[in-house]
Amino acid sequence: MTGDDSPVYTARYGWDLRTTCVVALSLLFASVLLLPDTPLFARILGLPLFGGGGLFATYVAFSGKVAFRIDETGVLLGGSPARYGATTAHVPWDDITGFVLWRQAAGPASVRYAGVVRREGAPPLPGDGPRSRAVLERLVPVSADVAVSSRAVTGWRLDKERLTGAVAHFAPGVPVHDAL
Repeated sequence: MTGDDSPVYTARYGWDLRTTCVVALSLLFASVLLLPDTPLFARILGLPLFGGGGLFATYVAFSGKVAFRIDETGVLLGGSPARYGATTAHVPWDDITGFVLWRQAAGPASVRYAGVVRREGAPPLPGDGPRSRAVLERLVPVSADVAVSSRAVTGWRLDKERLTGAVAHFAPGVPVHDAL
């Protein structure tokens, strides 16, 4: 099966509202910094920040890398775009006991996350360690286990209906907890 009728759920990095805003604002600020009367120190500090940030967000949007995938083998947790290979993880169905869609406060806004609940004793994922767990236990509204096996829904779009359908198809009985 291919296309929208496929039970496989794949979300790729691309253009979403947040990415579009980051690129547009970066372009605007970088352009203002190039005006003739802009102080040199502002250019030296601002151009790498806004120009580099805008270029990186554009790179991520055009990369088309997989951010989150559910198929017959399990779940692919796409990595951070800056270190994709080192931070991408595959979780087989035998290690999955549930899914959690959750939200983390980030100042006045919040960031949505999609993650898996893994069985006790499952192999560690990239970024899992005592230091990261200690930080996560204090900062996130879910367990450190779920936080480690979650991906921020930034730079890609989450289709809850297709995600839930894919889970029901490949792992009937595995619950999807929606806390968004």
